[in-house]
Amino acid sequence: MDNTKEDSAAIEKLYEYGEHLSESSDKSKNEADYVGIIAAAKGSSKAKQLAAQLIPRFFKYFPSLSAQAINAQLDLCEEDELGIRVQAIRGLPLLCKDTPEHVPKIGDVLGQLLLAEEGLERDAVAKALMSVLRQDTKASLTALFKHIENSDENIREKVLVFVRERVFPLKRELLHPEAEMERHITDLIKKSLQDVTGAEFKMFMDFLKSLTLFNDKSPPERVQELLEIVEGQADLDAIFTITDTDHIDRLMSCLNMALPFYVRGASNSKFLNYINKHLLPVFDKLPEDKKLDLLKNLAESSPYTSAQDARNLLPSILQLLKKYMPQKKTGEELNFTFVECLLFTFHQLAHKTPNTTNSLCGYKIVTGQPSDRLGEDFKELFIDFTERQGTLLTVVEDSAKATNKKLTQGMSEHNKAMSSAKTDAAKADVKAKKQSTSIGLRTCNNILALAQPLHQKVPAFFGEKKTFTLSWKENVKPAPVPAVPSTGNKRAAPTLNGSGATVVKRGRGNGLGSRQLVNRALAGLSQGTRPGGKGGWRGGRNRGRGTW
Repeated sequence: MDNTKEDSAAIEKLYEYGEHLSESSDKSKNEADYVGIIAAAKGSSKAKQLAAQLIPRFFKYFPSLSAQAINAQLDLCEEDELGIRVQAIRGLPLLCKDTPEHVPKIGDVLGQLLLAEEGLERDAVAKALMSVLRQDTKASLTALFKHIENSDENIREKVLVFVRERVFPLKRELLHPEAEMERHITDLIKKSLQDVTGAEFKMFMDFLKSLTLFNDKSPPERVQELLEIVEGQADLDAIFTITDTDHIDRLMSCLNMALPFYVRGASNSKFLNYINKHLLPVFDKLPEDKKLDLLKNLAESSPYTSAQDARNLLPSILQLLKKYMPQKKTGEELNFTFVECLLFTFHQLAHKTPNTTNSLCGYKIVTGQPSDRLGEDFKELFIDFTERQGTLLTVVEDSAKATNKKLTQGMSEHNKAMSSAKTDAAKADVKAKKQSTSIGLRTCNNILALAQPLHQKVPAFFGEKKTFTLSWKENVKPAPVPAVPSTGNKRAAPTLNGSGATVVKRGRGNGLGSRQLVNRALAGLSQGTRPGGKGGWRGGRNRGRGTW
């Protein structure tokens, strides 16, 4: 009974403190009342709940008591009773509304409170954080990103989710002034990339690309900045070890992420030089799936190679091409996709520096430069190279005929299989088999189109201006040409790929995320295991946060 009276008296006293402060025109003279409110944070349950409301309300009037008031409010955020915690959390934004110097501390605390397990409490934390972000976006983001950069694993995970789901979608609202704030968040992200999973890295890169700072109209130095972020993640200054599968995975995925930047004019020199120096010499030792990833990425980036890099890379590509393009039929099955990748890469590189092929393949290309080496005898090289192409063409033509026959004659079988498939999984399997056969035919046709021009002493190399669709890329139908009344002129003949099919080059800047290659490369980035249940690609460089 006495305790009840004491509680009631304490509550009454708190209300009096609040009334005094509300009515006072010079609140600094009511410091004793505010001290009483702070002291109530250690009182009864009801007193604590009321104190959680009153401490933030009058906080700005007593700067000399700010440390005590903040500590009292934070203690209330850790109370056992949910109602007190929620009330205290809701009051946190008021502690820095008129005193921005406290934003970093409050932002830091709210980031930690994202660990809350109760739904009502989590919602209160999220709303409080958004309120603080709107008050001072720059300081709040800085506080949050410190958790991403070097915080407890569980807190870091929660902050990442919050940033991805709550902050990034509101970038247009929060990032003002735009130029200053986009640069600030870019710098924060770059600092946070020292230790990230593959999925996290992709999330950050997707966000950066969505900023005005890095849009399609941005200057070349901005595109180069994005590329350098990717290059840094790929560890291109690291010593390469063939057993470091984590680094190989990261290299392949980062090379793929870099492709759109090459299209926009950034240099692929650093990547290609690293690959030429470290990966191609040990190509046979790479896992089979990584061999394919590497060759596909090389093929797609080759149109954007400089002449100097093309000269350096051509000997390695030719040596590898000869390995998969035997001089005579051996009975062994050829890896057609490997050959397609290498032939396409060879064409693109040779187009950049055609006379380099004179000493490599025995061609007679005249540019008027000493490097033509026309006075030297490379006849044996030409014979060897053309013999290999002849063998390749024979094998590929036979395979193309068989595949085409399988496609045409197997259509009824496909339709039967599709109609008899009872589940979505079974139908998808039938569709995938047909698609695989179709891709196989496209691969054969591409090889024929690429190999045939190489038989001449002065071959015609496919360059970036010639349309060509690699087999694993989707064909994009050209826009219909408006009908024009005939004026007696002949219609221009379409470019053919050697099999009667029109060749169309797919735009490379869009839709990269839908490619099977990047899906496969990135799908595994968050499937690895490490302490805290996170995927790999963190700690791949001895940073202690697991592997890919």
